[in-house]
Amino acid sequence: MPRVAALVVAAALVGGAAGLGGTYAGLSLWGGSNSSTVAGPTAITVNDTDDVNDTAAVASKVVPSVVTISATGTSSGGTGSGVILSKDGYVLTNTHVVTLDGATGDAKISVTTSDGHVYAATVVGTDPTYDLAVIKLENASNLTPIEWADSSKLNVGDATTAIGAPLGLPNTVTTGIVSALNRSIQVASSAAPKDGSEENDQAEPGQEGPFRFDFGQGQQSQQTKQTIKIAVIQTDAAINPGNSGGALVDDEGKLIGINVAIASAGGSSSGAQSGNIGVGFSIPSDIAKRISQEIIDNGSATHGLLGAAVQDAASIQGATTTGAYIAEATAGGAAQVAGLQKGDVITSFNGVPVTNSIDLTAQVRALAAGAQAKVTYIRNGQEKTVEVTLGTMQS
Repeated sequence: MPRVAALVVAAALVGGAAGLGGTYAGLSLWGGSNSSTVAGPTAITVNDTDDVNDTAAVASKVVPSVVTISATGTSSGGTGSGVILSKDGYVLTNTHVVTLDGATGDAKISVTTSDGHVYAATVVGTDPTYDLAVIKLENASNLTPIEWADSSKLNVGDATTAIGAPLGLPNTVTTGIVSALNRSIQVASSAAPKDGSEENDQAEPGQEGPFRFDFGQGQQSQQTKQTIKIAVIQTDAAINPGNSGGALVDDEGKLIGINVAIASAGGSSSGAQSGNIGVGFSIPSDIAKRISQEIIDNGSATHGLLGAAVQDAASIQGATTTGAYIAEATAGGAAQVAGLQKGDVITSFNGVPVTNSIDLTAQVRALAAGAQAKVTYIRNGQEKTVEVTLGTMQS
């Protein structure tokens, strides 16, 4: 049991100080007359270092790498979570955390680490296409960066631990498993109003989807009908408003995903009524790592473009299989150059099953501009595979 032993040692080292407890500045959970404040420990409490279970060990390792983010606009504010990427203060979170669910592009950002230190922060760059953002803490040093895992090696049933600040409650730990892999969801764009650089995908009018993201106060922008399509890990570890941007880790305390959305029963618009029901979603670490590094290096990230209008294959008359039906291949686009054409049904993208148009778009956008991908498709009843060099999605 070398892995568990190593984590238990880490827990024991943290335990001496963490067991002292401490307080966290009160955060408003819900506005108006129902406003309340909470206080709690500044780190994981380990009272008995001789009897530390796996979850306590993982949490003690990871909590120092997770922060609570407070964003304030002219008329609204709230709390979310983030993951430390570097000792000098680069932090990964969601775009919707730093834009107040798309309400502002100029929020004032304050970040509190697990040990109670508070830092001002600035936005390095946002990526509304995959709802990721990187911020930089001012005058930070000797922070504890998260350790990355390879999300492509996950199995359904693997243990997961979610760490963040649900409802403004910092250093909260919940556990579960990987419920599904290669899941794709469509959610509202969180691009800041002044940005406008978002896909032209439109949500169906009058249809509120089951997937929600807000970051602490139950506030969710309903201003835009633009949507994004992202590939996610599904987990039953409890994720609630405020967990957004926080860590989903494996049983070694390595980052496998950035928590981004939850499914809510009944599509309620009230944050108080749209909490955890055991269906949460995280952006896989492999995607998050690529995008965050591009943002740090260049201020923004690139995304692939297939150059084809697609529909759900199952919705096409006479359909015999699920997949993404090519309704049109753009002249000179990546799909056409590779030989794909109208009527083809794409069933796999880089080995990931494609069951509908959302799956395909999510997988294409997960890759960088110019990336190569193997596309499996059906034409006239025959299965074929072709390599495609993706174009560049224009922002």
